[in-house]
Amino acid sequence: MMALPFYQKHHQHYDRAYRHKELESTLSQYQKEEKRKSAVYSHGSTAYAHGSAAYRHGSAAAYGHESAAYSHGSAAYGHESAAYSHGSAAYGHESAAYSHGSAAYDHESAAHSRRSAAYSLGSESLSKRSAAYSLGSEAYSHGLKDSNTMVEDRSYKLSPKAKRAKQSLFSEEKENKAIDYVVPMFTGRQVYVSGITDTEEERIKESAAYVARRNLFATGEGISATRVATSSSMEEQHEKKSRKVAIRESAERLALKKTLEETEEFHRKLNEDKLLHAPEFVIKPRSHTVWEKQNVKLHCTVTGWPEPRLTWYKNNVPINVHTHPGKYIIESRYGMHSLEINKCDFEDTAQYRASAMNVKGELSAYASLVVKRYKGEFDESYFHAGTFTMPLSFGVSPHGYASKFEIHFVDKFEVSFGREGETMSLGCTVIIHPDIKRFHPEIQWYRNGVLITPSKWVQMHWSGERATLTLAHANKEDEGLYTLRVIMGDYYEQYSAYVFVQDADAEMPGAPASPLDVECLDANKDYVIVSWKQPAVDGGSPILGYFIDKCEVGTTHWSQCNETPVKFARFPVTGLIEGRSYIFRVRAVNKAGISIPSRVSEPVAALDPADRARLRSHPSAPWTGQIIVTEEEPAEGVVPGPPSDLHVIEATKNYVVLSWKPPGERGHEGVMYFVEKCIAGTENWQRVNTEIPVKSPRFAVFDLAEGKSYRFRVRCCNSAGVGEPSEATEATVVGDKLDIPKVPGRIIPTRNTDTSVVVTWTESKDAKELVGYYIEASIAGSGHWEPSNNNPVKGTRFICHGLLTGENYIFRVRAVNAAGLSEYSQESEAIEVKAAIGGGLLHAAPSPPYDITVLESVHDSMVLGWKQPKIIGGAEITGYYVNYREVIDGVPGKWNEANIKPISERAYRIHNLKENMVYQFQVAAANLAGVGTPSPPTRSFKCEEWTIAVPGPPHDLLYTEVRKDSLVLLWKPPVYIGRNPVTGYYVDVKETEATDEHWRSVNEKPIANKFLKVSGLKEGVSYLFRVRATNQAGVGKPSDTTDPVIAETRPGTKEVEVDVDDNGVISLNFECDQMSSDSKFVWSKNYEPIEDESRLAFDTKGGKSKAAFKDLGEDDLGIYSCAVTDTDGVSSSYTIDEEEMKRLLALSHERKFPTVPLKSELAAELLEKGQVRFWLQAEKLSGNAKVNFVFNDKEIVNGEKYKMKVDHNTGLVEMIMDKLEDSDEGTYTFQLQDGKATNQSSLVLIGDVFKKLQDEADFQRQEWFRKQGPHFVEYLGWEVTADCNVLLKCKVANIKKETHIVWYKDGREIMVDEEHDFKDGVCTLLISEFSKKDAGIYEVILKDDRGKDKSKLKLVEAAFADLMNEVCRKIAVSATELKIQSTAEGIRLFSFVNYYLEDLRVSWLHNDAKIKYTDRVKTGVTGEQIWLQINEPTPHDKGKYIMELFDGKTTHTRMLDLSGQAFDEAFTEFQRLKQAAIAERNRARILGGLPDVVTIQEGKALNLTCNVWGDPVPEVTWLKNEKPLTADAHCILKYESGKSASFTMTGVNTIDSGRYGILVKNKYGTETSDFTVIVTPVMAQIGMVMHDADVQGPNLNTITIAKRKKATATSNCHNEGEKEDFVKPHVEEIIATEETPDPNETLIVEEGDDREGSWQAAKESDVKSTVPEIILHPTGSLIRQGEKSVETNT
Repeated sequence: MMALPFYQKHHQHYDRAYRHKELESTLSQYQKEEKRKSAVYSHGSTAYAHGSAAYRHGSAAAYGHESAAYSHGSAAYGHESAAYSHGSAAYGHESAAYSHGSAAYDHESAAHSRRSAAYSLGSESLSKRSAAYSLGSEAYSHGLKDSNTMVEDRSYKLSPKAKRAKQSLFSEEKENKAIDYVVPMFTGRQVYVSGITDTEEERIKESAAYVARRNLFATGEGISATRVATSSSMEEQHEKKSRKVAIRESAERLALKKTLEETEEFHRKLNEDKLLHAPEFVIKPRSHTVWEKQNVKLHCTVTGWPEPRLTWYKNNVPINVHTHPGKYIIESRYGMHSLEINKCDFEDTAQYRASAMNVKGELSAYASLVVKRYKGEFDESYFHAGTFTMPLSFGVSPHGYASKFEIHFVDKFEVSFGREGETMSLGCTVIIHPDIKRFHPEIQWYRNGVLITPSKWVQMHWSGERATLTLAHANKEDEGLYTLRVIMGDYYEQYSAYVFVQDADAEMPGAPASPLDVECLDANKDYVIVSWKQPAVDGGSPILGYFIDKCEVGTTHWSQCNETPVKFARFPVTGLIEGRSYIFRVRAVNKAGISIPSRVSEPVAALDPADRARLRSHPSAPWTGQIIVTEEEPAEGVVPGPPSDLHVIEATKNYVVLSWKPPGERGHEGVMYFVEKCIAGTENWQRVNTEIPVKSPRFAVFDLAEGKSYRFRVRCCNSAGVGEPSEATEATVVGDKLDIPKVPGRIIPTRNTDTSVVVTWTESKDAKELVGYYIEASIAGSGHWEPSNNNPVKGTRFICHGLLTGENYIFRVRAVNAAGLSEYSQESEAIEVKAAIGGGLLHAAPSPPYDITVLESVHDSMVLGWKQPKIIGGAEITGYYVNYREVIDGVPGKWNEANIKPISERAYRIHNLKENMVYQFQVAAANLAGVGTPSPPTRSFKCEEWTIAVPGPPHDLLYTEVRKDSLVLLWKPPVYIGRNPVTGYYVDVKETEATDEHWRSVNEKPIANKFLKVSGLKEGVSYLFRVRATNQAGVGKPSDTTDPVIAETRPGTKEVEVDVDDNGVISLNFECDQMSSDSKFVWSKNYEPIEDESRLAFDTKGGKSKAAFKDLGEDDLGIYSCAVTDTDGVSSSYTIDEEEMKRLLALSHERKFPTVPLKSELAAELLEKGQVRFWLQAEKLSGNAKVNFVFNDKEIVNGEKYKMKVDHNTGLVEMIMDKLEDSDEGTYTFQLQDGKATNQSSLVLIGDVFKKLQDEADFQRQEWFRKQGPHFVEYLGWEVTADCNVLLKCKVANIKKETHIVWYKDGREIMVDEEHDFKDGVCTLLISEFSKKDAGIYEVILKDDRGKDKSKLKLVEAAFADLMNEVCRKIAVSATELKIQSTAEGIRLFSFVNYYLEDLRVSWLHNDAKIKYTDRVKTGVTGEQIWLQINEPTPHDKGKYIMELFDGKTTHTRMLDLSGQAFDEAFTEFQRLKQAAIAERNRARILGGLPDVVTIQEGKALNLTCNVWGDPVPEVTWLKNEKPLTADAHCILKYESGKSASFTMTGVNTIDSGRYGILVKNKYGTETSDFTVIVTPVMAQIGMVMHDADVQGPNLNTITIAKRKKATATSNCHNEGEKEDFVKPHVEEIIATEETPDPNETLIVEEGDDREGSWQAAKESDVKSTVPEIILHPTGSLIRQGEKSVETNT
């Protein structure tokens, strides 16, 4: 089923609601007539539709055979049908759109359409005579969206039969069974268009035709396309046709094709346009210049709907082809129009006008035709043979027909009086001199300065001599000042008179007069605002109100729009049908009755302005009075958003008009609106339009209680649902916002003529939307008042006509606006009606002009210039009259008039003078009082050709804007310009009393302008000015001097002020308090009068004048001046340059869209507890300022989550959020409104910005909770002490006695002995000698019963590297200066640091070059010493040494100069130590093998062996008791290879006991080693340890007391050990040793294996032993004890 707009689903107006009720009565009759007229088409269309449906629904086989059978007999049509189908069918999946042949084929039927398959089945049913014209036409018309074969871009599947569609398939064959499927062919809604066709009868018929065709399908009265059910077993049938039948069917095909083409053209008109529109020239006629006897053809192309009628005019006279047979050929075809003129002659030179007219208006296009004649063939008879026409712009040569035209009005129409409903005619005879038959004047009529165009109310006629204007049905709207203007080339004259139209007699006595000027101000889909003017006559009782009537265009049925009278002269009329056109009228009512209706308004369509503009810009609607608006499928699920900018645009006590902007979020579907209201201060919202939604974004709300305050809001709706409401309006009090104007004042009557009086008054103060004034007159004492005007007049001056001569009249005035009429003003003083001099104004004639001079002279004419009279007589100069006379031999002749009509300029060319003749001149000025006294005769001037090269004098000098130090001088260019154009002007000035030698030029360089502001004048000094013109030849003669002018600023002088109002309108304002009744404000730009008012709008009220810029731009740059006529030079100016324009535009924008100035934009900050504070500050906020808080386009209010605050004093606006959650991501906006001024500021919190703020807020909240207990003020950090230790420290707060602090490294607690007292709030952990092993994660925790806090410090990776760099830096800084130490190997340079780390990189430089380390030169670290060792130094090692310590970032250096004495001393010490080392290394020494004590049993053999070394090989001597021991049989001494010495005793006995030793000796020194031998008897005391000696030395189980070896060196060697005595083997010595040990003796206890413990036990058990404890120790073990050192080589 088709998708319908939602409002058509809910309301019963899908098919019939938009139908003309006036057409219902003619519908049935018209349908029958159409069916009868198109029987042939009906049969063909029906069959065609049947065949199409049958083919689509499965009868392809039978259908194809039938088509094949017929194709031989109807091949011609088959090609036509195929072409038609290919050109216009709409293809798609199961498409139901119909095109030129009323069929659309799917993919299955595409191939068969080219073989005329569709027609073959249709031809079988042609003879069935079933009426289906309507369906064929309807399918065609709705299958296309326009005439360009653009197919409806949508597909419809076959759907069950629509509820409104009835089956009406007329078929005589039983097998064609109709089933319940129809193809929808009509979509959209029907809307009626505005406009009036030529005749109502024709419009009704044409509208009925369209409605009938549409409704035949919609109501089921036509033919439904059905699917034909065929039997699967149907056999192929072949029908033979006679020639007669074939011819008949061929004729029917042709008739069908013709009907289709006509119908296509008909519906092309229907679908091409959308709305009636006025004519428009696509191609305008072009001007031509041709030779005589040639033909010319003017072409133009016109569009418009209804199709415009075009008329050709020649010099505004319609061209009649019948009166000039063969001369003109007029053709019109398809909007192209042409006028062909055959055999052009000189009389055809004219202006031709093509005028196109339809119901929407008239438009003309002009073209000029100039027919040129060959030289010498001019025929004077042409000027008298007939009417000769020329374009108005055609030039007239002074030597030709006339140098100027004089136009005179005779038999003029006077002030006229008429009555409503009567016919009035105004006429005037026009005499033009010279009378040139071929020149026809252009006649124009004006009413109140507005050009009148012909209409059904106004007809104009020009007979060639008399111009007439006829008001066919006079109304009060026709009252006004009528002006006839006759234009002849560049000359025109005009005549004016007032026309009064009185009210028609009321239908019932006492009823008021009818309103007037009914207009439609605001038209849209839902309502039209109608306005009118109140009548001057109320019938004797106050007008209670007005009734508004409406009538649909094309009907005569009037319906009343309001039930109760409305007093306000504006009223919104609702209940209109979208797209239809209406006219309105108004009736006034008082207690006596109702007035006759006013004149009807112009037709207006119920369409939105945007739709009207859009439709006007495209081809408009058909002439049937209807348009079809098709709609696409609505988008699914898009609920419209809320409208915006809802506000009240008008409020009265009867209604309130709302306006808003459509929502931005609405999908592809149109939206409508529901309006809701509630009483201010409540939230009880009620829907105003409960049944039908509003279609336009404006609506008038009625039924409101006067005096109550309401708020309004609007919701959008579409098929998806009803959206959220808009923001509510401010509270609006129901009542009239526009006040009745105040009473005018100071009514002053002045005599004018015998039947008229001029009445002036002061305008109403503070009057808004003033319409005008009504003036009433009364004969003094009668008490009967009569209106002087029935149409309100603007301004404060009016001439009351129709008064009785000699009577005394009084006058009163009342003002009127839409709210009503003011009270009557006070009555004026009585004045007698009689004529006065000067038209009623007591003026005098002006004094004579003066300073008459010749501005140019040629052989037959002279140009005069003069100055304005010093006394103008109290009225404006209306013109000048110039007389001249010849002077022959000094004798003046008779005065001749140079001009018959007065001239307005102060320069005039006198023609027809005689060359070389001498003349005198005089000039007289004229005003309303008459012609003044002529000036005295001038001196004599000779009429001769001027041949000078320089220009003549400028003239008409005028000064304005006179101030104490400046003035503006104006002048006119010279009439005689010399041989070259004028290039500039020089202005000269001098003081009045000064001589001519004191003339000086104001400007050094010539200026191109014809004005100059002269500055630098002295206050109170009188000046004279003159101007000289210059050209390429030089500077011309100076002009006449000005009158003396005193540089002074007169009291009360005012300047032009620029103003920008609250609506942003930029205006220049000037005020004058010296005005007379005839004074006028004259605005100029660059001192040229402003004639084009397209850029400026002028408004003058009383003594104030305003020039408002409509759109200030670069074209408006310049000097704007305002002068007040009939005053003593009141004037001022204002300059608008580019900078000033920018300033004014900025100020205008600020005033038009005022903003609340902000000190700071919207910002967000975090509070202590993690709350988020949004804030901004305005410069100033009033007490009525309001702020809307918006989050993601939705307003948020004060509540649990948001806390809002507005400080009007400081302008601070803030909103606090307790917690920032994930759902709070978005845009925050503060919208400020302070009166009319608005502003807003937004803050976008999205993505990383929001995440960062949220994280900071969470952190701040956690911080706040953390600080409630013990917490860190400064988190854990480190510093390196001066001792190069690392100190971890942190600062804590909120500590009490119970607070504990615990340190951790890598999760393991660090035990700290000291407890922190927290007195200074700092906790520290000292790490000495920091190294890589100390890397890790350190953590300190504070805790007590209030909570805990922790701080971590990661000393890993980069953080550890930074710390190590700092440690290394401290170590490098602690390095001492380099020192020198000599060693046995060489010279060592070294420095000490606090402690050394491998991370500290050390490098050495020698003479600024890196040292390459070798075995001779190497570096290293020993403990805290960093050294460089130079072995075997040489002189090459002298120089500057630098030690570089790099801490990772910085290099620290230490320097030493190893040269000169420092090197020599070090080298000498090195030599000495080297020799001592050699001696020490090569001296004789005992390497070991001898025990300290040997205890042996008597009779045993003792064998001891030791190793010796020395270079040269040492001598070995054995000693006993310090005496040499001689070898014998008992004591055997051996010395083998200089390395091994042995001592052997065989059969020892007690006498062998004693102190033995070995002495080795060479040239470098000697060394001895002593040992004691104790021989015990065989039966020794129990407990003595027996020691078996052998060649291997003593048993290791013996505990020994170590003794140092005694070494003796030569005289050049130092003793490295101290000499020690051997332990004597007697108790006394042992005891002495035990009691008084040697202080230099070192006692070292070494433990061997477990046998040592057993020996110790044996010693302890022998308490009674008299033998001292004897300890055996390997030789040399003590010397190496304690001499180990760790050296690190680099």
